[in-house]
Amino acid sequence: MFEDLHLASIVVSTIRNAPVLMFAAMAGLFAERSGVVDIGLEGKILASAFASAAVAYSTQNPWYGVAAGILVSAALALLQAYVSITQKGNQLVCGIAINIAMSGLTFVLAQFFYQQGGRTPDLGQARLFDIVLPGTEAVDGIPVLGWLYGHVIGGHSVLVYLAFALVPLVHWMIYHSRFGLRLRACGENPHAADAAGVSVERTRYTAMLVAGVLCSFSGAYLAIVQSGFFLRDMSAGAGFLALATLVFGNWRPVYTVLGCIMFGFFAAVQIQIEGVDLPLIGRIPGSLIQMVPYVVTVIVLAGLMAKSVAPKAIGTPFIKSR
Repeated sequence: MFEDLHLASIVVSTIRNAPVLMFAAMAGLFAERSGVVDIGLEGKILASAFASAAVAYSTQNPWYGVAAGILVSAALALLQAYVSITQKGNQLVCGIAINIAMSGLTFVLAQFFYQQGGRTPDLGQARLFDIVLPGTEAVDGIPVLGWLYGHVIGGHSVLVYLAFALVPLVHWMIYHSRFGLRLRACGENPHAADAAGVSVERTRYTAMLVAGVLCSFSGAYLAIVQSGFFLRDMSAGAGFLALATLVFGNWRPVYTVLGCIMFGFFAAVQIQIEGVDLPLIGRIPGSLIQMVPYVVTVIVLAGLMAKSVAPKAIGTPFIKSR
């Protein structure tokens, strides 16, 4: 029945679904604010997810897995930067190449090492588990307050708290730091930034490195928090959804995160309505339910694309004036 839909479960699921997009969207924010189109988010998520799961399983230490994911994603980001910035290559083609290569390579490596159909073994105790805040049991029986403290504020992985803590930090860096000023200048008018003594290439390389690190947390979260293993193409378009939230948020950190939370909400609703008889509609087929986040993406892009203003120099290689 429709009453089986629980608002409390949807709220908690939204909080747990959002970090995958939040990390990737903030990664794309740094890259694209510097003037580099980061289509390769999806590939970096997959690569870091596999590296995190493989190393965490081998060492039985989730933090080693997170570190491995950071190294792999950062390496891919620097490779992408070299092609796009130093070699002035096509940024879209480079990003798509990373996506295709990582989709195939992670599957092949997982099959080669583990022989389990392209997935890693279950991580078991090597996962990052939820944090139980002090006093949770004491307030658990109090209506509303117990739920808020134990399941909304508490009861999440450390990566969830990191995702939300990064929002004000990223906002400050973009709008109130010297690096953020140079970053925005390189994305809007790189020739003016160069004339003012700013190294456009160095700034863009730094932005891509930061993007690689942030994107790695998205893959690590998928593998060692949500799933507990790596599975082929487990990102399921998260990198592209993150790009959609950038359009939704007009390349601004706070609005972009709100877009991530919106998509996390629809993903939570999708889970809740699967197998439930809805009034006047009945039971919706699972395949249609799985389309919900992507249909929302199309609607958002169609409605907001004309109103969103991307950095003016995005996608344009910087050629220094002589």
